Amino acid sequence: MIIILAIVGTLLAPLSILAVQPDEVLSNPVLEQRARAISSNLRCLVCQNQSIDESDAPLARDLRLIVRERLVSGDTDSEVYDFVVARYGEFVLLNPVFAGHTIFLWVATPVILIASLIMLGIFAVRSRNARTASPDLSADEARILEQLRNG
Repeated sequence: MIIILAIVGTLLAPLSILAVQPDEVLSNPVLEQRARAISSNLRCLVCQNQSIDESDAPLARDLRLIVRERLVSGDTDSEVYDFVVARYGEFVLLNPVFAGHTIFLWVATPVILIASLIMLGIFAVRSRNARTASPDLSADEARILEQLRNG
């Protein structure tokens, strides 16, 4: 039983580990919760595949501190996002905004998936037809083929 608990704890531990240091945590739990929600949606510009909430990079720490400073100064969540985007660009957002200039990001994946499935279907049909079609053989070719079959 202890081994099972140890295995489960080991598997679940990475889910709860965040890079937020104790000295970064705000004393107001409501502001801290907002800060965590915002920082989980901002990309670490060093790691690029992690949020700033998960990253140990110094720049991620700086961004976490900026988020908390802005919240303490009274900014709304959208004002914090606007500030960070104005400073670092839209790349800092883990989920891109749905706008005219990002429509390709939202539409390309389903279009490519559908096109790939159509091409795969066409290839499968052609491949099946090529295997089932019997070529027209001349009399000499048919005789040679029969000799090869009979050994």
